[in-house]
This record gives sequence, C-alpha cells and structure tokens, in this order.
Amino acid sequence: MKASQFTRWIAQLSSLSPEQREQLKACLSAPGSLAQDMIATPSSCPHCQSSELQPWGYNGGLPRYRCKSCGKTSNPLTGTPMARLRKRHLWQGYAEALTQSLTVRRAAKHCGVSKNTAFLWRHRFLTQIADHQAQHASGIVEADETFFLESFKGQRDLPRPPRKRGGSAKRRGLSAEQTPVLVVRDRSGQHADFQLEKLDAAHVRKRLRPLIDADAILCSDSAAVYAHFAKAEGITHRPVNPSQKRRVDGPFHIQNVNAYDSRLKGWMIRFHGVATKYLTHYLGWRRLLERYKTQLNPLICLREALGRAAMQQLTQT
Repeated sequence: MKASQFTRWIAQLSSLSPEQREQLKACLSAPGSLAQDMIATPSSCPHCQSSELQPWGYNGGLPRYRCKSCGKTSNPLTGTPMARLRKRHLWQGYAEALTQSLTVRRAAKHCGVSKNTAFLWRHRFLTQIADHQAQHASGIVEADETFFLESFKGQRDLPRPPRKRGGSAKRRGLSAEQTPVLVVRDRSGQHADFQLEKLDAAHVRKRLRPLIDADAILCSDSAAVYAHFAKAEGITHRPVNPSQKRRVDGPFHIQNVNAYDSRLKGWMIRFHGVATKYLTHYLGWRRLLERYKTQLNPLICLREALGRAAMQQLTQT
C-alpha cells in the first residue's frame, strides 16, 4: 500500500463502529492475514513454473518478480482468479458477503460497489473455490442425483421464451430442461458433486471411477446407472428403493446425500434461479459453507479464492 493510501485509511479509523473495530482487531491479531498472502513470495514462475525468481520492484502496492528463465514478470496474484482485480481493500468485505450468502445486490450494498462489480467479483472469487472438493471417497459411499432447471439467466438471445424468477419446466418429471447434478458423500464427510451433461452410464462412470475406492461400498437408489457402474468396476453395490418405502437397510442408506440435496435446494431459493453456465460455481460455494460451517470467516474465504487453503481443509467437509 502506498503511503498516501495508508494515511487516508488511518484517517477513516475514527468512523468505525464498535463491531467493525472488534473485527479489525481480530484480523490484525490473527496469525495470518490477506496482506501476508498477497505479498508472499511465489514458489515458482506462473508462466513457466521455473523457481528462478528475483525481486523486480513494486507495482500497485504488490511486489513484482522477474523470472530468469523466461524473462517475464509477475506478482503474487498472477495466475490466480484475483489477478488484475481492483479495489483490494474491499475484498475482505466481499468475502464476508459470501460467508453470509448475500445476493448480488445485497453484497453490492454491503461493500459499497455497483451490482455489476459485485456480480463480477462473485464469480472471480468462486472460480478457484469451485475446484475444491474431495478427490477420494471410501468406506460406505452414498451417491444420488438432483436436478436444476436449465437457465439462461443473464443472456439476451434465448432459445425459448423467457421465464420469470426461475419459473418452472413445461414438462413434468425429467426432461432436457433439467440439468443433472451427481452428489457423492462418504461417512467420513468427504464430499464431491458434478454437473453432468447427461445422466447416463458413461457420464456417471467418468465421474465416479477416479473418485470411489475399489474396496468401497456404493449406496444409491435403484437407478440402473449405478448398478452398471458397480458391476463394471467390481464395486459392492447396496441399492435402496425409496418408492417401496425401503429407505434404510441397516447401515446402508442415502439419507446423508438426500439431506444435503435438501439443504442445497433450500439455499438456492434466495437467488431466484441460477444460470446453468455458473451452476458449478454455486455448487462450490455451497460446499465451502458446508466444509467450514461456523468456522468460516472472510480470511478463510479469501484464501480459498486465491487457492492457498491447506489441502486437508479442502478435502474436509
């Protein structure tokens, strides 16, 4: 931060409310901070991954480095979704809006920015967060699918007449208007979900094969795609059939997945429909809230957005 900016910032401290003073005190006393993350020396060049970096001055309040191998310069934010994003002093306030699940307009009001800026920031922040999910599931693994109505929200040229505030499908039940999302959870809390192009054996197998361990027990409903996957991979399969009032078979059930689907759908209501092209960002946002629960704070949210959260935190639900 430049000296002139720091002077103006100090002059504004007298206008802070008691709650804001306590929040500032907590941030300053924390063992780590966003400022430390943004000035930390990169381990390698973001352009060529070489470790031969040398200091190259400052620009915009951030240290710069020059790579001896490729000759390109960079700063600690280069290569992250936050690169070239302005108003860094408002990022922590926007991260707080994400932890509170505020809508775009409420987040804009919370941070004092325009709604267009709030929308841009939402998806910049969520780009990296959307990739943070479990890489392996073991033991008893529950799998189920849920569906979201296909949405072209925000687009001008629609292939169909527009709907208002989410709307409803023209056809009852499953159709091409519904976007399938595969949700997987094991009993240790490992969680992953995937937006599928189509709910068929090929797409389900592509997602489940690298995720589920060979010695796991797969619990699902009676859909044929899960039986096909389990048979092809040699995985034990314990299906349950809710339509026949067989929801639990001893320790084998899909109640955890169904409960998560219910929480996800209830949380989505506040957005009045989510554009399908951004659905994976919202799935990652919900996983972030589930992963940290009451421990989530703006600093953790910012570190995840920068891709600098600890790996054990990223795989913990």
